[in-house]
Amino acid sequence: MKLLRPLILLSLAGLLSGCYPLHAMHGHFDLMARRQPVGDLVADPETPDTLKSRLQRVATMREFASRELALPNNDSYRKYTDLSGDYPVWSVWVTSEFDLAPHLSCFPIAGCVPYRGYFSRQSADHYAAEFRSAGDDVMVGGTIAYSTLGYFDDPVTSAMLRLPDERLAGLIFHELAHQVVYVKNNATFNESFARAVEIEGTLRWLVSKQDLEGLARYQAALARADDFFASVRTTRDALAMLYASALDPEEKRQAKARIIEALRETHRQRKLQDVAWAAYDSWFTDDINNAKLAAVSTYFGDVAMFRDLLDNSQGDFEAFYSAVRSLAAARQ
Repeated sequence: MKLLRPLILLSLAGLLSGCYPLHAMHGHFDLMARRQPVGDLVADPETPDTLKSRLQRVATMREFASRELALPNNDSYRKYTDLSGDYPVWSVWVTSEFDLAPHLSCFPIAGCVPYRGYFSRQSADHYAAEFRSAGDDVMVGGTIAYSTLGYFDDPVTSAMLRLPDERLAGLIFHELAHQVVYVKNNATFNESFARAVEIEGTLRWLVSKQDLEGLARYQAALARADDFFASVRTTRDALAMLYASALDPEEKRQAKARIIEALRETHRQRKLQDVAWAAYDSWFTDDINNAKLAAVSTYFGDVAMFRDLLDNSQGDFEAFYSAVRSLAAARQ
């Protein structure tokens, strides 16, 4: 069956018009062609010790994912791809200037998603340029992991290995969760569910490692993430009221800038109280607009609901996945 998948995707590319399908197919197969089994690299005496050590820890995380979190036991994230750039994929998010809803890109397998991915920054910027010229809000950001939802054996990338261990483990758990439940045309459902698995999985992984210091650090980071999203949600609520108002475009533009500046000020005040908030500096340094806020909302929007559902499942992942599947069926 796996041998048919490249042919199926090539057929789909031939049915679609324009250059994007060809770009996607070329980038995908280039990344897949450079995969190497983690076990082979660890056994190879030519592999640098630093890389070998990291890959050994990846193997441990991957085994934990299937053994303790009931995540798929397949070859995904058991292979490694050394990238030629900083990221495997660049995502482009677009909204109108006075609208919080992101533009959708629709595909035969994944359905409609609120972004479009490119295998090069240059291609992503080229796509984004026309929207910027039209006055739309745009965000272009690098994506560390690469997922085909289990249709191929997704690799660990060199970009992923830049992360600290707890974030790397969480990312592997997150991406594997997409292979358990995926709802077409509902990115917030999919990403929030995967983040809930990521959070609980990382907590359990740190406990299993008896890494009390890492556990405390991760729990503190989770609390900051919750506060960060609460601020983003407040900002989005204020912007939604503004956009629905009868103000003229220039008045809306000025009020929008004030609302976003208030979000920046919240961050500055938090950092004065706790230097750990500096971890969010890069997010606040870059342009903040509707597209960027939409991306945050997509990944955080329903996380609390899924964490509550896991609690109601007594922390049993099999029962949790069954409950999520039922919830997904009701929403399709």
